[in-house]
Amino acid sequence: MQDSHQPLLDRIYEWVDPSLELSLAASGAKVSLIVLNDQAAVNIILAYPSGGAVESLRHFASKILESAFPHLTLSVNVAHKIASSDKSEQGNCLDNIKHLIAITSGKGGVGKSTTALNIALALKYEGANVGILDADIYGPSLPVMLGVSEQQRPKVKEQKFFVPIEALGLQTMSMGYLVTEKTPMVWRGPMVSGALTQIINQTLWPELDYLIIDMPPGTGDVHLTLSQQIPVTGSVVVTTPQDLALLDAKKGIEMFRKVDVPCLGVIENMSTHICSHCGHEEAIFGEGGGETIASEYDVPLLGSIPLSFDLRSGLDHGQPIMAVLPESPLSMQYRQIALKLAIRLQLEGESAMATIPDITIIDD
Repeated sequence: MQDSHQPLLDRIYEWVDPSLELSLAASGAKVSLIVLNDQAAVNIILAYPSGGAVESLRHFASKILESAFPHLTLSVNVAHKIASSDKSEQGNCLDNIKHLIAITSGKGGVGKSTTALNIALALKYEGANVGILDADIYGPSLPVMLGVSEQQRPKVKEQKFFVPIEALGLQTMSMGYLVTEKTPMVWRGPMVSGALTQIINQTLWPELDYLIIDMPPGTGDVHLTLSQQIPVTGSVVVTTPQDLALLDAKKGIEMFRKVDVPCLGVIENMSTHICSHCGHEEAIFGEGGGETIASEYDVPLLGSIPLSFDLRSGLDHGQPIMAVLPESPLSMQYRQIALKLAIRLQLEGESAMATIPDITIIDD
């Protein structure tokens, strides 16, 4: 009897996520079928957050069920369960976090912080529990981009733990919450590294699927501290097509590789400029750079983001585009990047192997 329903499950596994161009079978999803009395139910557990595609998947599976069981009451349930990275329990605040993802760049000015925040918001929009840490001790920008008041400070618990500030649905922490905009951080390397370690380990992070870490630019003490003392799942390198930026991006990939932190992919920012008056699109910083690096290091190009006035002006007023216009073309690009990153984490892990369909049939 189980064999008779195998083709039905196989057909459901053929569904392709339109954002990822990846089938259920290839993504590590689990599909089970229960038939009981006059009811038939399919339960689908996705291995990544994909709230935007749930209705498409549910409709696809419902049509298959209707053709197989025209006289039964039918239901299709879709949820997601994100597997935790293979990291040892350290008995600290990081144990609540499944994946720590470092967003980095070899040099400043490439839009790394903008990218990190919009990826975090995109993952949250797709249904994940997400936090973001601003690890740039010298120039924290997260409070401004989130629109958090300069007077707002994290609550302190038990006189030693920070409680993250919730903003736009994200759990957030930044040195910018602890100092004012006019406070210069005149610290040497060891002091910066110590401050970052303290902020991460003494923040009471809730249960999170992803903690996005907005790294400072470069390849210095902070990066080494993070990779050596904190169980980072992987890194994402942000670059522009400019030759100098590409050279520095390569250094970033090499540095994380030397400390056994895998590069999950490359994001090319400011890939093109679209004139707001005539609509002419031009690659003013060059073209193909992100794809070249991705190919050289055998990692995926997660996406290319154009220059956008709306993207920049919104952040200046604490209104990131993913928060205010989640269905805009630019936001859709961030959502696609976020999904590619999520599935990359899934497929990288031991639990990411595509599973054999699990069929349970019960006849009364």
